[in-house]
Amino acid sequence: MLTDDKLKFLSQIGKALAQQFGNNCEVVIHKIDPEDMNHSIVMIENGHVSSRQLGDGPSQVVLESLKKDPNRLENHINYLTRTHDGRVLKSSTLYLKDEQGNLEAIFAINYDVSNLIVAENVLKSLTKTEDTGKSANPEVIPNDVNELLDDLIQESVRLVGKPVALMNKDDKVKSIQFLNEKGAFLITKSGDKISKFFNISKYTLYSYIDLKK
Repeated sequence: MLTDDKLKFLSQIGKALAQQFGNNCEVVIHKIDPEDMNHSIVMIENGHVSSRQLGDGPSQVVLESLKKDPNRLENHINYLTRTHDGRVLKSSTLYLKDEQGNLEAIFAINYDVSNLIVAENVLKSLTKTEDTGKSANPEVIPNDVNELLDDLIQESVRLVGKPVALMNKDDKVKSIQFLNEKGAFLITKSGDKISKFFNISKYTLYSYIDLKK
């Protein structure tokens, strides 16, 4: 469990990093409490970067971490994410564990590199003679848990490759088990929204979760 002393220490580090690298550097601490993941953010600096604030909910990375064996969690350093308004962030995620090896907090750094990418593209346009670039598809950082749930549902639909109206049972099972693996059902009242979206009962929903792949 994340103690007040640990949170204070981590918050000091987070504040120092945010001040060191300026307003484009967001630092977030998520407290891991499976009983209340709707309000996981217990510290945030420069929250304007992702439009989040103290008391907001988790990102997809946080939810996924709860579905994994803590012993297999490895720090994820230097990868791309993006905000819903299209800004690109350079991110790092650190998994913090207690003495028993249980995940107790996630320390995340998100640096807005959008302006740097614009400058880079301008320079490339002056030096390149042939466009060989490839588009990236970074993970979206949601503003709240409802937005995160909507994103996950749409991702499950893209996974199947057809709209809900055309899905058969196997398609829906695939989508729902994907959502379970991503931690969607850790969000409060997510079962109601997901069962309504897929036009099935909650009993059917949970039976699909339990089906073996």
